[in-house]
Amino acid sequence: MPIALAPAPTADSPLEKSVHNALQSSPYVAGARVRVEAGEGRVRLHGDVGTFFEKQMAQEVVRRIDGVQQVENLLQVAWT
Repeated sequence: MPIALAPAPTADSPLEKSVHNALQSSPYVAGARVRVEAGEGRVRLHGDVGTFFEKQMAQEVVRRIDGVQQVENLLQVAWT
């Protein structure tokens, strides 16, 4: 029996949508399991990535988005 994947979360704000789009289009973190909370210039990243490089690149991708003033990177490196 195939496993059903959850639909992609919908962005609640324009900033959140921009962050989702930037992360999905980045060759460094595309496909990583990253959840985003964003509002009022602040972005919080949650989830799992495969390497510390991916964790840092996710933060750098988000930091460069217009309107982002602060990034809280709570991503965990999953060594599996």
